[in-house]
Amino acid sequence: MKLAKTGNSKIKLYGFNNLTKSLSFNIYDVCYTKNDEERKRYIDYIDEQYNSERLTKILTNVTEMIGANVLNIAKQDYDPQGASVTILISEEEVPLYVLDPSCNRGIMTPTRENIVAHLDKSHITVHTYPESHPKNEICTFRVDIDVSTCGTISPLNALNYLIQSFDSDIITIDYRVRGFTRDVHGQKHFIDHDISSIQNYIDGDILRRYDLIDMNVYQSNIFHTKMKIKNLDLSNYLFDIKEEELTEFEKDDIAKKLNREMTEIFYGININNV
Repeated sequence: MKLAKTGNSKIKLYGFNNLTKSLSFNIYDVCYTKNDEERKRYIDYIDEQYNSERLTKILTNVTEMIGANVLNIAKQDYDPQGASVTILISEEEVPLYVLDPSCNRGIMTPTRENIVAHLDKSHITVHTYPESHPKNEICTFRVDIDVSTCGTISPLNALNYLIQSFDSDIITIDYRVRGFTRDVHGQKHFIDHDISSIQNYIDGDILRRYDLIDMNVYQSNIFHTKMKIKNLDLSNYLFDIKEEELTEFEKDDIAKKLNREMTEIFYGININNV
């Protein structure tokens, strides 16, 4: 039997908790670069800062935080930029004698000629997308993260850590509980925890730094939150440029460009077309 909690009472479940809890992030970092050379250096810097090795460390920490165990890690750095990491996890540690021999349990080895792909009940993935354009002085770095779990472990336990692991100017978070599980009397349960908003699981210190919008579909256990940094400290958004070398007009112009970029991403619109 398994235990799940709804409201103030614990429910005794029949068999395995079949609910799937999926947490998805889009995290954006923006930066001002005044020419092609600076844009290239920024992209190279970001690509090195968030390479597959560092991303693997972040996701491994997430696995530990939510109380799961690593079964397999696949990672890749891309040319010219970007990286991906996928970690297959389990709620309980899998004994060696039943472990698929294609699993590496987080111990990275040289690439095999033959790869066996398989799925367990849970996984974590991350993909990065450094982006720039010659006609835009604002560079954008996007990170997509997906944490999907089954059973009693919850991806919400790693929410604050993930936000703090990146320079998060704009954050879009989706959380959904799918499927159902049954109690010992055969009654279906479509969620096993209390939640009215993703914000319920974000630290107050973090919330105070952002403007937030919620769009939730409670009857379907779908929760959506957008976050945009409140205070723009210009020095944090200049790459290879010293703020004291800029005129007041230049500072104001750069701040407007940065704010417009963030606003467009936050609301999903092109301001020039409105």
